[in-house]
This record gives sequence, C-alpha cells and structure tokens, in this order.
Amino acid sequence: MITVRNAHERGRTTIGWLDSRHTFSFGQFYDPANMGFGPLRVINDDVVSPGAGFGEHGHADMEIVSYVLRGALEHRDSLGNGSVIRPGDVQRLSAGTGIRHSEFNHSHDDDVRFLQIWIEPERKDIAPGYEQESFDLNANGRMALVASRDGRMGSLTIHCDVDLYAARLSAGQAVTQSLGATRQGWLHVATGNLSLNDVVLSEGDGAALREEAVLEIIATKPSEILLFDMA
Repeated sequence: MITVRNAHERGRTTIGWLDSRHTFSFGQFYDPANMGFGPLRVINDDVVSPGAGFGEHGHADMEIVSYVLRGALEHRDSLGNGSVIRPGDVQRLSAGTGIRHSEFNHSHDDDVRFLQIWIEPERKDIAPGYEQESFDLNANGRMALVASRDGRMGSLTIHCDVDLYAARLSAGQAVTQSLGATRQGWLHVATGNLSLNDVVLSEGDGAALREEAVLEIIATKPSEILLFDMA
C-alpha cells in the first residue's frame, strides 16, 4: 500500500533568511495527524539565504541527518567538529545525552538547500557522536546506502533499525529496490518527478510504504530521492 503525502500538504516556516517546508509536525506547524512515520520524525526542506543560518542550539536523544541538495552548509558542534557539507555529502549527528551545534550557509553569494532529517534512536542517553561521508549518488541501476544501523558498505552508522538510501536519476532512468516482509518505508522526492509502482510523485511529495515488496521507481525528469527502509 502506498499512501501519498503531497508537497502542498506540508507545513511552511518563513522568517526572512529561512524558507522551510515540514513533511511532519514541527515547531509552530502542529499536525497531529502527521507526527512522523515509524522512527522517522522530521524531514525539513530548508533554504537558507547567503551568510545566514541557525545559531548554536542544543539537541538530545535524536539522530540528525543533514543532506545537501545545492550549495554548501557549514557545521560546528560542541564535540569540536567543523565541516562544510556539499551535495553528495551526508552527515549524521547523534545528539544522545546532549550536544550543541550551529549550521550556516557557507556562501555569502548563493543560498543553500538541504534536508534536515530527525530519526528517533532505539535507546536514550547514548554518547553524542558525529560522522560525515561522501557518496556516489548517481544510481547506475541501484540506490546508494548512506546510513544504516550496522554501518555496512561504508554507510554512516545510526542508532536505529533504519536503512537510508539515496539516488540521483536522470530522466527515463529506473531503479528497483526491495522491502522485506516485516519492513515499512518512506520515499521522499527531494527534486524532480517520478512514478513509484505506477503512482505519480512530484518534488516535495512523500510516500508511506506498507506491504510493498518491490519498488519500481522511474524518473520522468531528473530526480533526487531518499528511501527510508524501516523495521
């Protein structure tokens, strides 16, 4: 079964330097019917103006994944990490017992667009942690595993039974992905348009997946997608 959450149903926050769309209930956008899906709690599609960003703030007991679609995002945290995240890079921050960080547009000329993703960990009070890796997202018939509980195939390690896949597809390109009988999924269309098992999805759409053993994804225009494969 495929249940579509259309892009126009998302919440929106605009505060001058930030234009953010919220797939699930977040901040002042309270949507009791869409509090998340499984352990997936937040997908925010954020566009940040040049030189602006989120000042230092704290998190606890959450796995936070940052995924850049265009531009460059600068990160600093209370563990002493500092980095710049660009398209193809994926970052995981385990907030655990508590961490503080800031995120800013690295450029003073161009905006940055990125996905801020929150996943609830399997247990609380883990030690805070950080990882960042670069991945080849050009599908070539497969999706790239960018995060998993066991860190297999060079993926980032997250403290939850979630496999996060990503891919960039050219127009007309297809990719097939399986979901186990005891698994559920969420597909997020970051950019582009595609068909998912003959269901048409557009940029910003999400799809909850239950009892869909095989996913046939065909891009109708250049697209970038994320798939959360969850227990």
